[in-house]
Amino acid sequence: MKLLELIDLPRMEPPKSDLEHSEETKVRAHQPEPFGAPAAKPALAAPVQRVCFVLQVKPDRIEEYKHCHRTVWPEMLAALRETGWSNYSLFLRPDGLLIGYLETPDFDRARAEISRREINRRWQNQMADFFVQSDGLLPDQSMVALEEIFHL
Repeated sequence: MKLLELIDLPRMEPPKSDLEHSEETKVRAHQPEPFGAPAAKPALAAPVQRVCFVLQVKPDRIEEYKHCHRTVWPEMLAALRETGWSNYSLFLRPDGLLIGYLETPDFDRARAEISRREINRRWQNQMADFFVQSDGLLPDQSMVALEEIFHL
């Protein structure tokens, strides 16, 4: 018996070519990690700006305003998504105080992009009469982002 057989050392394989190595990596890449293996680090996500704004709906128009938002035009919804508006919600108090919340990488850019869309101009013109406005601006031009002072 040879000394190496008694010690039971693993046999050394010759180095693999780049082609063999890349094929093995591809196969391994599609197999799930074993239980307890360290999780892969997530890719860095783009920063998200959380935006909250307030507007005032005329008290005598609240029910009609709510109805309009139950039937938002599909083209308007698509335009919002395409221009960076996500996780967008509107909350309405019984006296007409409207709170809007959305997430976007860049609020100023999202507003500028949506304002270029014809569908948005039509929607804003339809919505304008629902709001108490003293400056004559359309609703989306009146939104002023509130300062975020706390986030959990």
